[in-house]
Amino acid sequence: MAVKISITASHDGGNIQFPNASPGDAHGMVVHPTITSGRTAKCTVSLHVRPDVFTSLEDIAHMQYFSFRVFVSGLHGGHDAGTADEEPIKLLTVTYEIANAHAVSYPEAWPGTTVFYSPRTSAPTPADDDAWRRNLTTRYVDGKLTWTHVHSVNGSVFFSYFPMYGYERHLKLVADCAAAAVAAGPSLAEYRPRIASLGQTIQGRELECVSIGKGTTVAWIIHRQHPGETMAEFFAEGLLHRLLGVSPSSELDEPTRRVLQAYRLHIVPNMCPDGSVLGHLRTNSVGANLNREWTTVRPDYVAPTPSRSPEVLSVLSAMDRTGVDFFLDVHGDEELPYVFFSGAERTPIWSKDAPDGTNGERIRRLHGYFVSCYRRQNPDVQKEIGYPPPDSEEIAMAHMNVATNQVSNRFDCLGLTLEMPFKDCATNADPERGFDVRRAKRLGADLVEALEGIRPFLRAEGEFWKGVFGEEDEYVVP
Repeated sequence: MAVKISITASHDGGNIQFPNASPGDAHGMVVHPTITSGRTAKCTVSLHVRPDVFTSLEDIAHMQYFSFRVFVSGLHGGHDAGTADEEPIKLLTVTYEIANAHAVSYPEAWPGTTVFYSPRTSAPTPADDDAWRRNLTTRYVDGKLTWTHVHSVNGSVFFSYFPMYGYERHLKLVADCAAAAVAAGPSLAEYRPRIASLGQTIQGRELECVSIGKGTTVAWIIHRQHPGETMAEFFAEGLLHRLLGVSPSSELDEPTRRVLQAYRLHIVPNMCPDGSVLGHLRTNSVGANLNREWTTVRPDYVAPTPSRSPEVLSVLSAMDRTGVDFFLDVHGDEELPYVFFSGAERTPIWSKDAPDGTNGERIRRLHGYFVSCYRRQNPDVQKEIGYPPPDSEEIAMAHMNVATNQVSNRFDCLGLTLEMPFKDCATNADPERGFDVRRAKRLGADLVEALEGIRPFLRAEGEFWKGVFGEEDEYVVP
């Protein structure tokens, strides 16, 4: 039996193309490696990242995220050899190269990147979260992203830019939350858990929202506007499991109870399910970058609309009904190896006079204190490195179609974007695993303490920070 590898991206969220495949093999690729000795074989496989649907507002077809499955057959220990004279092949060394890596949306992000792999015979499930590892041979050289993997057994290996979060897992997350709400005992029922659809996507998928809490402070937390940033939905899973007691004990801890007493939380675990299924990096099924659809900034491009961005339209309409006291938009960043936050810097709210006549320090002070509360709970959080603020108010106003800018100003509230790294996290380096599924979920669960810390001040008046916030709680310009 000859050694053979078969490569596909047909799984939910898969993304890869085969530039050297024959016309009839557009959806897969089969390679027959060269035998270098009696017991080893090797080959090089050239692949391309598949672009998203063209985005007219930004004049680009985004691409960077990839995820594909490799199936190896023909490796054996002699028991299935074709003839008695054949020497069994034990190892297959494959060099994988993303040949169009230089042409992606953020090629400057490749240096320092390490590709994830998970040896599983089917798509990884929640039970496989600890199985993902980073391939430390990953290099960006001459415009190509390359890594080498030694296959020693027959079966599947998945390679991904970051571990995939498939639609089946998304549905399970929603179902687990619904089951917890239906089966809620007195300890959870008092917080009025509710799962609802805010609307449908262009391809007809539901846009689910999980609401819980009996307080008067309204928080909205949305995830995965950019579908290739899969760490955002792992974050959502960690948060929702804690808030609804989706665990073997099903018991709510005391900080969670206090948050649910104080807040009404509205959590959207996946803003872009269509793009997620299609394996896109930044857009939905018709090419809309949802984090540029929150208002109209160009007269020739009205946003949001039911035909191009119903996801944003549905969520924004729901926000208008509930109001917003706190907003968090959860993302992943390709280039910076840190967990960091971006706010509504230089937009009107950043310098807006407060209703009682104090100066516009309110949002800046809240921003700094919130990040400090989070950092005290989770060591991956830091505030010194992140996106630099816009150079001018004019530049900031040109980006009022970004969710954090729009929501912060529309509802006069603290709004932030949270970014997690595709790379290893430099604050707590772990080369083999890096920042991974477990840490994204932990970061989501740890949001509870940050919400508890910031709540008393979200609608406070006057110079509430004096004598309360310390020097370490100051906003730091990244």
